[in-house]
Amino acid sequence: MSALPPDLVRLGDALERAAANDLRQPRPLAAPPGRRRTTRKLLLLAAALAVGVSTAAGIATQLISEESVAQSMPAGAAMLVGTDPTCTVVRVGVEYHCVLSRAPDGGIDDYMGTVYETVDATQHVNGGCRSLRSDGLEWQCYIGQAAVDQQIISQDFLGEIQTGPAVG
Repeated sequence: MSALPPDLVRLGDALERAAANDLRQPRPLAAPPGRRRTTRKLLLLAAALAVGVSTAAGIATQLISEESVAQSMPAGAAMLVGTDPTCTVVRVGVEYHCVLSRAPDGGIDDYMGTVYETVDATQHVNGGCRSLRSDGLEWQCYIGQAAVDQQIISQDFLGEIQTGPAVG
């Protein structure tokens, strides 16, 4: 699996600091009833939540199929509607190579390097693709943070709601 999401890293760091802080604090011989138990329960709850979020993120990455990436292309860009993309895995849940059965209808003479976002079934921007050929028939698509790292979409745009394909 790739790097953990920033929120999960921050949660883990906060949990570590809280646990270290709790262990450093001197305990009275007779702690108030429930005080020590409450702190431990909160730490256990936070740890369980962190594991749950990490597991959910891993499952979500696994659920990204070649077909869902192909469907996300025309959902992100109007010019790709009707192009019937077929995608193959390069890196599971991260990178896909896609080929169109028909050229895009975007009124562009040279598609080489053109980028567009991809939009998942829940209408959220989940990544993006870059054209590898001038005729626009071959694209490399990246999901999640990989699309940001490839400078196809911005960090702020990842996860945004998009109810229709982009035009232009």
